[in-house]
Amino acid sequence: MRDRHSDQLRIQTEALRLLTGLRSRRGSGCLRTGLLRSASPHSESLRAASACCWQVPGQTVCEMGRTSKDKRDVYYRLAKENGWRARSAFKLLQLDEEFQLFQGVTRAVDLCAAPGSWSQVLSQKIGGQGSGHVVAVDLQAMAPLPGVLQIQGDITQLSTAKEIIQHFEGCPADLVVCDGAPDVTGLHDVDEYMQAQLLLAALNIATHVLKPGGCFVAKIFRGRDVTLIYSQLRVFFSTVLCAKPKSSRNSSIEAFAVCKGYDPPEGFLPDLTKPLLDHSYDFNQLDGPTRIIVPFVTCGDLSAYDSDRSYPLDLEDGSEYKYTPPTQPPISPPYQEACTLKKKGRLAKEIRPQDCPISTVDTLPQSLAAPQRHTLLASEVWKHGPRALNALSLCPQ
Repeated sequence: MRDRHSDQLRIQTEALRLLTGLRSRRGSGCLRTGLLRSASPHSESLRAASACCWQVPGQTVCEMGRTSKDKRDVYYRLAKENGWRARSAFKLLQLDEEFQLFQGVTRAVDLCAAPGSWSQVLSQKIGGQGSGHVVAVDLQAMAPLPGVLQIQGDITQLSTAKEIIQHFEGCPADLVVCDGAPDVTGLHDVDEYMQAQLLLAALNIATHVLKPGGCFVAKIFRGRDVTLIYSQLRVFFSTVLCAKPKSSRNSSIEAFAVCKGYDPPEGFLPDLTKPLLDHSYDFNQLDGPTRIIVPFVTCGDLSAYDSDRSYPLDLEDGSEYKYTPPTQPPISPPYQEACTLKKKGRLAKEIRPQDCPISTVDTLPQSLAAPQRHTLLASEVWKHGPRALNALSLCPQ
């Protein structure tokens, strides 16, 4: 009997994980789906956590969610109105306004580029100069952009660095940017460590493709041990600053390390097979009680929009607000199956207990020595929703 209950608990946990795991960090609004309609406590808590809305036959509920999101985040709304693929485009624009990152730049590399908002900015700012080249690198496929060469590869591989140089016809890059971040867990120490490792990976490949005197910009999570990353960056660059754009939410621990004047140590040979944080560099030669003190700069004046404030949808000319869809939805999202089921009206289907196909599993005689197991497939989860999960506990024991 204990094995049977353990199997049921395992199946419920796995199915709930499948349901909640389809949420994408870079969702663009098409994941506003109705996964949860059961009255169970698990469903209520998951519904509150996911903040999804569902579509009832004859009613459209998702429009309210879209308008609400537009009202909450002005940069999300402005990005769609101005044709940017993501609101993060304003972060790079504000960084450039503060530090003139694009001045004299003809070749730029965008690491972890998908969905491509920073590549859009680079192509417009650099490509307009006539001889500009922009190379975007990401593991995921990205919709094409004019003036941007795409590499679907790993930034920790030497082959990727060679391909970048090949696109630049043997010339090094003037600017390397990286807006990549891991899927955050909510555990700040873990998130800071993962982001630091991603930043070091970006720095490592930048040492292969960046010219002396070039600039490097990467996202960083500020935390307790962030000075160790600052000191590492200071070894390779003459100037290191930490910047917080106005479009970056104050509630977020993200910032951007702006490094200028690439000047590697004498005798340094780039090697992607070895981590940069080793004991061959003397960090104690840097000034400051905590290895190095990096200036913190906020980008954007007081007249800029506040990313943490909710702005009304009323337009200045008095015209009626109209919802603007995302500029470029993901071309291969992990929740594509959920979107397809939603269009067919099968995602929020109400299932009665007597219609549950797995309700007959527990009614059959089972041997305690060899219990019969039922595997809950992902297709059954999507077809029947959490009601099918609850049937495991509702069926007679």
